[in-house]
Amino acid sequence: MSLTIWHNPRCSKSRQTLALLEENGFTPSVRLYLEDAPTVQEIRSVLNMLGIEPRALMRTGEADYKEQNLKTVEGDALIDAMAATPKLIERPVVINGTKAALGRPPKNVLDIL
Repeated sequence: MSLTIWHNPRCSKSRQTLALLEENGFTPSVRLYLEDAPTVQEIRSVLNMLGIEPRALMRTGEADYKEQNLKTVEGDALIDAMAATPKLIERPVVINGTKAALGRPPKNVLDIL
């Protein structure tokens, strides 16, 4: 099993999700996605696994979201923005093979284990 978490250690939900995985006996690969930004293709793949549209994976309250005027764009432009500015990506994302879950709340990730 290939278990990965897109993690931001400064985020309480991300820390809680990582702790939940570890408490359940899992040792995920930790990707500090702010330093190692996902590619456009990786984001597209995660969106497909989650079954959601790009905006649903975005932190729409971020200043960068407003500064980039992303409320008025759709689709690939949003994916490009997340790849260029990874702090726009909602966190944490846990990927298990061909499945993904957003750890909001953290217990959501248990469904893909």
